[in-house]
Amino acid sequence: MISQVSFEPDLSAWDAWHPSDVARHLASVDGTWYVTAGWALDLFQGRQTRDHDDIEVAVPAHGFSNVRLALPEFELYAIADGLAHPLTPETLAISHQTWVREPASGLWRLDILREPWEGDTWVFRRDSRVRLPRTRVIARTEDGIPFAHPEIALLYKAKAVRKKDEEDFAAVLPLLDPSRRNWLSEALTLVHPGHRWLEALRAG
Repeated sequence: MISQVSFEPDLSAWDAWHPSDVARHLASVDGTWYVTAGWALDLFQGRQTRDHDDIEVAVPAHGFSNVRLALPEFELYAIADGLAHPLTPETLAISHQTWVREPASGLWRLDILREPWEGDTWVFRRDSRVRLPRTRVIARTEDGIPFAHPEIALLYKAKAVRKKDEEDFAAVLPLLDPSRRNWLSEALTLVHPGHRWLEALRAG
């Protein structure tokens, strides 16, 4: 039963779906969604390179209701300030993040990120000067799972680099063609001037 009050979520209760599970649950969605973050980089590489504590998908903020309707058997909570909040217009306004919980097990299965889009143009949530057309944002695996292009996933990871982010960057960097390297370099220079990844990007 969906809690009607905010609570601190149990992070140990994460048992994230595989991207193929996400695709199955969201197969009925009439709109845009795509795997992002670490799993997107693994889908780009065509293999799972490490364990993942969670799985994140991004959706245009205006299309969130379509995803919500595709998950009627699950509990959804807005995540903000370390708390899980019942979904209301107020909690959605203060958070871009929604976690999906399986009622029977109490396990968290999916993290949905609501992103700003203008029509078919993706807008970087942290700096609206960075934007791209939809065709430059989303790729697909051979079996049709949509995922963020690697340079976009890495741009989000660049804000607060952790060990796994450094490892993801090192693994993906040799696979980035010049156009991807150049775009990420320009975006980082704009958003995070002096970022330590810039030297490696420019060296290629």
